[in-house]
Amino acid sequence: MTNISFWTTPADRMVRGGMGRCDITVLQPPFTATAHTLPANDPARAVEFAGSFGTVDEVLGEIETRPANQTLFLGERADLDQIQAGAWGPILGISDPALGDDGNDTPLLYEVGRLRERYPDARIVGRVEVDYGESHTEDIVWLPDGTMFHASGWPGMDPWELTGDPHAVVAALGITGDMLEDIDVDLDAEPEEVEWSAFVGLALGDADPWPWTHLETSVLKVRHTESYTHRMERLYFIGG
Repeated sequence: MTNISFWTTPADRMVRGGMGRCDITVLQPPFTATAHTLPANDPARAVEFAGSFGTVDEVLGEIETRPANQTLFLGERADLDQIQAGAWGPILGISDPALGDDGNDTPLLYEVGRLRERYPDARIVGRVEVDYGESHTEDIVWLPDGTMFHASGWPGMDPWELTGDPHAVVAALGITGDMLEDIDVDLDAEPEEVEWSAFVGLALGDADPWPWTHLETSVLKVRHTESYTHRMERLYFIGG
């Protein structure tokens, strides 16, 4: 199957826009992990997790390792075939350009919902930002008790798609007003004025793996599913 390609765009075609972040983190109980005490990435588990992810048709191989805080660069179409995956003890993570969106869909919400079925006891956090001249963001937190909040839109502009109640997340996690002030988030502000990625990241706290250089990810070459490949052709190429 490795010779199959769903692309109609040549591999050297220049990508429109850039990927800020496109990550999902699965934090499994007992929720006491911190980034500084996590074990090294387990490449075999990382590949297994990536291979079962909803955007991926097949993992074709490992290219290199890369620190978690170094986002993959999108220059040409071939770069869209690369993802980062990590398995650090109780934490699983993936960063995938197929999660990008321009407001016409909610791929992050859909894929986190699928992960929720597989990991019902986990806290799952997703944060996506893609720059198409202006940035579009999609952010989500889903807790084991079912509490969920999701936001999707263009910062500084209307309209926004919101699902769930951020105040319910605050109550479920015991987030204080001081914690919200520390990240400069006012939940009563207009949705387009809130940095939702910082808010949902509170569910990870000190366990968030993505800001760190000492945690390695596996950089994998993948074939995305046919449907996600066609989505990326529409998103990342003018007239694609």
